[in-house]
Order: sequence, then structure tokens, then C-alpha cells
Amino acid sequence: MKGHIATLMVHTSPLDQPGAGDAGGMNIYVTEGAKRMATMGVKVDIFTRRNNADLPDTVELAPGVTVRHLDAGPVEGVTKEELPQYIPELARQFTSALEGATAYDLIHSHYWISGEVGIPASKKLGIPLIHTMHTMAKVKNLNLAEGESPEPGSRVRGEMEVVESAQGLIANTDAEAASLVSLYSACPDLVHVVTPGVDLYTFTAGQGRAHARELLHIPAGAHVITFVGRIQPHKGPDLLIRATAEMLSHSPHLRNKLIVFVIGGVSGAGTAEVEKLKEMVKWSGISDVVRFMPPMSRNELPDWYRAADLVCVPSYSESFGLVALESQACGTPVVATAVGGLRTAVADGISGVLVDGHDPRAWSSVLARLLAEPQRRVLLSMGAIEHASHFGWDATARGTLDVYDRVLSESAKIRATYGR
Repeated sequence: MKGHIATLMVHTSPLDQPGAGDAGGMNIYVTEGAKRMATMGVKVDIFTRRNNADLPDTVELAPGVTVRHLDAGPVEGVTKEELPQYIPELARQFTSALEGATAYDLIHSHYWISGEVGIPASKKLGIPLIHTMHTMAKVKNLNLAEGESPEPGSRVRGEMEVVESAQGLIANTDAEAASLVSLYSACPDLVHVVTPGVDLYTFTAGQGRAHARELLHIPAGAHVITFVGRIQPHKGPDLLIRATAEMLSHSPHLRNKLIVFVIGGVSGAGTAEVEKLKEMVKWSGISDVVRFMPPMSRNELPDWYRAADLVCVPSYSESFGLVALESQACGTPVVATAVGGLRTAVADGISGVLVDGHDPRAWSSVLARLLAEPQRRVLLSMGAIEHASHFGWDATARGTLDVYDRVLSESAKIRATYGR
């Protein structure tokens, strides 16, 4: 396919720092996919809500990839939970932008709010709409963390409308595709699976763990366990803290060598989450072990992955889990919850270990056993690099373009049949 795509990602900007606020794996997915598609001859315009008054209307993200800002509501201080009230204005501006001189072949929306913004333009202008959920309310509500509020009915209704309106749905894994069909009554013929990737040029084993630790001033003989991600209950950082306290209670000899890094920033409206975690650490008596770090840039992250013995992804649900893939590409095994896309991102027993459920005792047992078995970690490290090597962004871009071609072909057949 050679054409021009209008990508919608309104609740977070592709220019934001992943790991803070509402910026996460989806930001990486959209930007990396767009860059790769641009190298294959497809121009991509990413439409997002302006959240920084200092930015111009358009920003070139990479050759062939342009970020275009839509204005709705206050520039700053609007949370993801508050954004649905601005959907009509965002939809109006987006439709107006697409009615201009540029001819777009497709609209590809990411996350349900973007899908709702894209529906009016798709219907009015006759441009096919393809949607990627990334997370789904019904799946999330089936796997809530303790004390976590369920996603509202308005989001569920919005997701249902997007599923009914889209000409194509892209799922990250077969499991997500099955959820779209079983929970949202999506037509199986419209659901396509395209697995996310990892930047295999940036996330590599590099010069190894010892060199990374020297750069980051981490003791060479330390046992290092790392969490990377937004600080929110659904990502499970509290589970890692509870598991660490449990592990030290039955294996106190680990305390002198153990370092647990929690890398990330607050997410959405959860501004108190980091403080809650710090209180939990203090109350658990492990302040000497756990260290909180701010979100890291894409260039800094590889060394933090390399420096770790294990990276933990204790999420309650994940459409995929890019952190797990990035860690493995850097040669670090992953311990993750056996849910959703993490079952694909991690090869259990080969590149890491999948844990059923969120019992801190089970997690502490797995972590302690792996820390006590360096030879097994070496084998898992080798398996991690090999497993991650199959997930490049180039393959993701090609898979996405194949879906575009199929949807455009089906749309052309419909127009030829019905004259529209």
C-alpha cells in the first residue's frame, strides 16, 4: 500500500514521555509503527489533542510522520477520565481537518475515545475506519486490582459503538481477538491480529549487565529486580512490594544484596499512587531495599533493563506488554502475570516465568528461586534474546499495512456493488 493515513490518538500525545501520565505502551506502538510505515512509502498524520501550549499546530515526528494538534478543552490538566466530554468538539475538528485538501485513504484510531472521535468523519466522508483497542473495559473489569474502580458504563458503550462502526479491528494477540468477538460481539471476519514489536536496534544486550551496572552505579554483586511502567494499581507495582517484603521475611539473607527499582510516574488522576507505595514500603520495613525512580527516556531504558537480574510485570491485564518484550530484547528474563498478551510476550520457562494470580507469597517464591539459580537465569537470558528477536516493529508495520490493504479492498467492493 502507498497512501496517506490519518491516525487518531487523542487521549495522550505521541510527543509525551512514556511511563508518566497516560503515556505508555500505546504511545510507543503508534510512533514506532508510524515511523516504520513511513519508510515503506505510507505518509502518516497523527491527530492528537493539544496538551502543551508551547507546541505548534504541526510537528514533524519523523520523515513522513506529522503530529497534528486538535484543540478541545483546557490545554493542560485534563485527565483521561474527563476527556469524553470533549469528544464532540474533537470529532468536529477532526472531521473538518479531513475535509481539507489532503486526501486520506484510511482512519486508524487507537483507544476507544479516539474511535468515538473518528466515527463521524468516517461516516460523513466515507473513509474506512480501523480501530485498535489496546485495552478494553470489559476485560479490565474482569481483572481489577484490589480497591481499583471499575471502568464506567459510558466507556463500555463507547467501545461497543466503535466495534459496530469500524470496518476493521486490529488485536494484539489471538486472546484479544477472542475477547473482541466474545465480549463485544465483533464480526470475526473484521478482526485481524497484528503483534506489537520492539525496537531491536535500541533494545539489545549491549555490553552486558556488568557494564550497565557500572554506568548506573549499581553494585556488581547486587540482586536487582526492576519494575518499569506507569504507577497505577492495574500495573501491580504494589504486588512487587508485597512480594519483596514476603521474600525478605523468609529469606532474610537476601536483604544485603537486594535492590528493587520502581521506575515510572503517576498515571491519570492517580496522583497519590507513588506516595501510597512509598508508605507501603515504609510500613513493610523495606525502605533500604526499594528505590523509586522517575520515568526514563527511550535511550536510557536499555541500560536499566540490562542492569536487572529480573524485570517484573505484575499487571492485572495487558493487551500485550511492551515492557516485557523490551526487557527480553536486552537479555533480562521477565517474571509476569499469566494474563492476556503477556502469555504471548513471554515464553514461559524459556524467556521468563509466568505466574498465575497475584498472591505475594507465590511471587516471592518464584523471585527467590530465580535469584538463587544464576545458571537458570543465564539460560532464560539467552532464551529472552531469541524470543524477542521475533518481534520487530518492521513486521508489525507490514502486518498493519496488510490489514489496510484488505479493508480498502473490501470497501472498494462494497462501493462497486452499492454505488457508494
